[in-house]
Amino acid sequence: MTAVAPTSTSPALEEVTASYIAAASSSASAKGRRLAAQRFGRLFGDLDGWNHASVEQRRQVRTEVMSFAAHAAIASSLPVIPDFVSQSCCHWGIYIADAYPEQRDRFTTQALELGFTTAQSRRMWSHLARICVIAGTSPDALTTQTYQQARTSYFDAVMASRASAPPRWLSTPLFGLDAVMFHRGQAPQPAVRRPWATRSAAEVDWEQITTHVPVMAATMRRYLQQCHASLRPSSVTLFETTLRQFAGYLIAHHPEVNRIADLQRCHIEDYRSWLDQRPGYRGQTGLSKTTLGMRMGHLHTFFTRITEWSYPDLPTGALVFREDRPRLDKPLPKFLDDARAAAFMTAAAQLPDELDRLMIQILAHTGMRRGELLGLRINAVVQIGTGYWLRTPVGKLHTDRYIPLDPALKTLIDAWIAHRPSWQASDLLLLERGRPIPPTRVDKAVQKAATAAGIGHVHPHQLRHTLATQAINRGMSLEAIAALLGHADLSMTMVYARIGDRTVADQYFQVTSKIEALYQDAEPAIPVLPAEAAGPAMTALHAEVNKRLLGNGYCRRPVELDCRYETICETCPMFFTTQQHRPTLIAQRDDACAKGQTRRAEIYTNLLEGLDQATA
Repeated sequence: MTAVAPTSTSPALEEVTASYIAAASSSASAKGRRLAAQRFGRLFGDLDGWNHASVEQRRQVRTEVMSFAAHAAIASSLPVIPDFVSQSCCHWGIYIADAYPEQRDRFTTQALELGFTTAQSRRMWSHLARICVIAGTSPDALTTQTYQQARTSYFDAVMASRASAPPRWLSTPLFGLDAVMFHRGQAPQPAVRRPWATRSAAEVDWEQITTHVPVMAATMRRYLQQCHASLRPSSVTLFETTLRQFAGYLIAHHPEVNRIADLQRCHIEDYRSWLDQRPGYRGQTGLSKTTLGMRMGHLHTFFTRITEWSYPDLPTGALVFREDRPRLDKPLPKFLDDARAAAFMTAAAQLPDELDRLMIQILAHTGMRRGELLGLRINAVVQIGTGYWLRTPVGKLHTDRYIPLDPALKTLIDAWIAHRPSWQASDLLLLERGRPIPPTRVDKAVQKAATAAGIGHVHPHQLRHTLATQAINRGMSLEAIAALLGHADLSMTMVYARIGDRTVADQYFQVTSKIEALYQDAEPAIPVLPAEAAGPAMTALHAEVNKRLLGNGYCRRPVELDCRYETICETCPMFFTTQQHRPTLIAQRDDACAKGQTRRAEIYTNLLEGLDQATA
């Protein structure tokens, strides 16, 4: 390397040199540092000369000269180009720590509080140091903008010579560093997953669609813009995927179609056949019925809405019909019976990870959906009266609700919050290493417990079904179950009434075993069993069959559910009664008590008490 002409050393560099030499641990080390500073001056003149030299020129110098240059750049807050930072062998983490030891200690403490190990925090600090060197500032002085810019420059410099995915030594520490810096207030909110580990690249993008079918693209994108006003972002994403896929199919297989107005029924039928030949997700041979129905349903909604909204590019007639959607099966919810549920919960209580235990306990004792679990806030526990309730976030059905909180579960939540760093920038209850938990993290926790219990595969939603099944088999009304699960109407809850028939089935087998015993007699007469042998559930079922016939049809209300319309007049504010109706009211109250209809019985009791107070 050719030395540059000696130049006068600036006062700033003289001060940096003096402090660098003074920090030496011995006289021999001080001498070596003095020689390194002198050689640096002969080679580059000053820091500006060094910073303008090529990366290769700076890399060719001796290690002690490079060390001095790094210390001088940090002490002078000189931004260093990303290419040199990524390619040099400088120990940037050590140099930044020497310059800002208190900031290094604070960062390490914060990383440990978020759940990172000492080794992980050390690796994150090393990359943070490189980002600081590129930005020409200290860790605490980084702003969100400078951190993002320097981080992007550093990442791009490393990846410039790589054609493959980012190496783990780079992606993993940066993934954790983003979370730490967010809670420090120096970075934007991090994504749940790594961006390169999410979905695969789209088969066709809107730029391609606009190039080939600009009118159709404009219609579709205008519709999606309207969807943003009323639908959740995730729902809009599903619509966008369907429309983009449909447009891509038309471009590839029907190039004569340029507008929505050009579509004919044959194009929809061909698209439907094309979907049938598509590979399924996660190794399945084909798309599921749910996916096929969703795609065709999206198109039907799209054509209907743009017609209602009088878009200029409209279909000439009906294109998608109900028959285009496969008829979905309606199996009973998959739940764990009592024995498997007990084994599962026992195994869950013994899991070593506190987060795993907490997530499973919340799911099992509240019946909330996985998405609701991930959206819980640290202020979700509220006290109403003498009891504690858990407020679920607005979820799938755009509603929130309060769920009674088991005391043991409240203790677990309180312990989790107590261990939570108070300086975190997010109010989400469940964070792991400072980052929101992805849904797959919940799936893995549930499967850990299922594997330990030896009961095969279990999905988080099965815990919701299990709680509802346990509740209905133990006498909880469907109205209460609907409120617990956050169902919008009872039709969603009625499926659990089908599971509740297990109680009737158990008593049926008890009766048939007694009948078999009669048939085994030597001289069997006509089998006659006592009335109580039928059991309460079968007796009630028989009574319900006889009483459900209406004047113009049938009522399918299960016996466990009080009819909200049976006493609709008595609950009306315009209703009043008199003493002459007392015998009827007493008979109605007694009938409600005999049937176990507590809500109905309470109404008649209140009416009778009102009559008593009126005559007193």
